[in-house]
Amino acid sequence: MKTLARLTKLILAGFVSLFLMGVQCLAQEPAGSEPASSNVLNAKYPKITSDLKVIFKIKAPEARSVQIDLGKKFDMIKDDQGTWSVTTDPQVPGFHYYSLVIDGVAVADPASESFFGMGRMASGIEIPEKGVDFYNIKDVPHGDIRLIQYFSNVTNSWRKMYLFTPPGYDSNIKKKYPVLYIQHGGGEDERGWVTQGKTNIILDNLIAEGKAKAMLVVIANGNVTNANGYNDKAMDDYANEMIKNVIPFIEKNYRVIADRENRAIAGLSMGGGQAFYTGLRNTGTFSSIGVFSSGIFGGIAGANFDAEKQIPGILTKSDSFNKNLKLFYLSVGEQDPRFEYTKKAVTTFRENHLKVTFSSFPGAHEWQTWRKSLHEFASLLFK
Repeated sequence: MKTLARLTKLILAGFVSLFLMGVQCLAQEPAGSEPASSNVLNAKYPKITSDLKVIFKIKAPEARSVQIDLGKKFDMIKDDQGTWSVTTDPQVPGFHYYSLVIDGVAVADPASESFFGMGRMASGIEIPEKGVDFYNIKDVPHGDIRLIQYFSNVTNSWRKMYLFTPPGYDSNIKKKYPVLYIQHGGGEDERGWVTQGKTNIILDNLIAEGKAKAMLVVIANGNVTNANGYNDKAMDDYANEMIKNVIPFIEKNYRVIADRENRAIAGLSMGGGQAFYTGLRNTGTFSSIGVFSSGIFGGIAGANFDAEKQIPGILTKSDSFNKNLKLFYLSVGEQDPRFEYTKKAVTTFRENHLKVTFSSFPGAHEWQTWRKSLHEFASLLFK
């Protein structure tokens, strides 16, 4: 009898264990979870739940430890088949770089598309934002993204840039267009605004809706020399490359309106600093400037930003800048460490009668903020 009772307890315990495992499995795989749009073909994971948590799974039977680094690190748990899994906290909508950390080494997830960011190739995941579709492909006329190879006499080397041509560019061969020159951030290159930023889709939708003028968008590589960041050498190298090589190449080979009224420059983070310095120091070349989430105003590049020292006359002779600039636009994410510094700079500009358009968006230092910045900035250009 004791043996039978013990056996009965073991069987019941087994059923309870299986039940709990099933409950746990259901908890990890809630109804409505879908593979991320940024997954490679047919990859089932990572999956995004209806409350924006992410389920990761990877088979690595020989690994001793596996984590997901998504800004915050999440420890994964291995099952008896060698598959590691974890469900994250809810994620902020937008595009996020992430890595697998296997036995302490950060690597790209083979189930995800890879993107050049953080100074290396990394995985990326697209977290949908409810009600936001301005960067989704729609049934509208589409422009083209063209890869251009050109020779730089600044770097004495062949370089790459991308060019967005709007719908109808090839059919209406007599029409000329204004141009936006837009820059990526630090640790990225000319691929950023094309792939992560979805520039062509944003412009296609804006133009189709009549909210933006048809324009060319030039996406060059802002990593010009070994001098990167916000120092004077890096900014001078970039300005030389832009003004001596990129702009002349575009104006020689494509149908553009080649005057300052129809040239704009913008960028994010490091590229925002490049747009700020190059644009404001060359208002004879550019009439519109967009600075997205830049660290030039303090905190990131230094707490002692002196606008008048960097751009002589911007505060003391603001009327001349107001006359030359059709649009001076600043934006930043509200959870970005640069937020308060940017607001302070805007206040200083306005107190000195410099006209500036300022917008902030929910989010941190990330592509969702920059997509929204481009969406608004492009709608204001060349009007």
